[in-house]
Amino acid sequence: MDETEQTALPPFADRLAAVEDRIAAACARAGRDRSEVTLVGVSKTQPPEVVSEAVRAGLSTLGENRVQEALAKAPLCPSADWHLIGPLQKNKVRHALSLFSTIHAVDSLATLEAIARVSEETGARPDVMLEVNVADEATKHGFSPVSVRDAVRASLDLGGLRLVGLMCIPPWAPEPEASRPRFRALRELRDSLERDFSVALPQLSMGMSGDFEGAVEEGATFVRVGTALFGRRNAAAWWPERSPDSDSYFV
Repeated sequence: MDETEQTALPPFADRLAAVEDRIAAACARAGRDRSEVTLVGVSKTQPPEVVSEAVRAGLSTLGENRVQEALAKAPLCPSADWHLIGPLQKNKVRHALSLFSTIHAVDSLATLEAIARVSEETGARPDVMLEVNVADEATKHGFSPVSVRDAVRASLDLGGLRLVGLMCIPPWAPEPEASRPRFRALRELRDSLERDFSVALPQLSMGMSGDFEGAVEEGATFVRVGTALFGRRNAAAWWPERSPDSDSYFV
């Protein structure tokens, strides 16, 4: 984000209030209580001073895509509840479980097994959601609506896992309403899994800045909002250890 754009943004408290008003209105339209939806502020690529301002303004839940980025910011925002919303690599599971209360995007059986193993060793029990590739996009991570059943079955067989729901990222579309069928499909898939496996999966992580109102109306319990709160992403790396093409941050 360049300096001109940053200066042009309203104060963070105003941006947060505007998003909160939109969530509340969507809840009212759907006959839901506002307390049923958690706003996850997507702070990835935002520098620590911006994230600190967001927490001071009242944003309590932060979402990061990279484990190493969150670990670098967390000491500056000790009161925040940190969520991992991006893919989790197996070699970062131990670090992830030391910080995140919720992991939104588990996309493989191998990662599920790694979380279960580290949870058993450390006692950390984050809430876990399974990412579903609702549109079967070749470029997207996630289980298919069919293979996610194997993942639910595996999670029930593994010790040390707290599976709480599903997550999705619909294909980008210029019209927010284009995402609604994907959100509805995820909710219906969740309902089917609950019936078939006799398990409670209360959480649905779906909806971002361009379409979160439709997601709330379709049953989202977490919405992941970045641009509407923080403006455009700051593409420049601010932490010196980061290498965009490397996974060698942790050795």
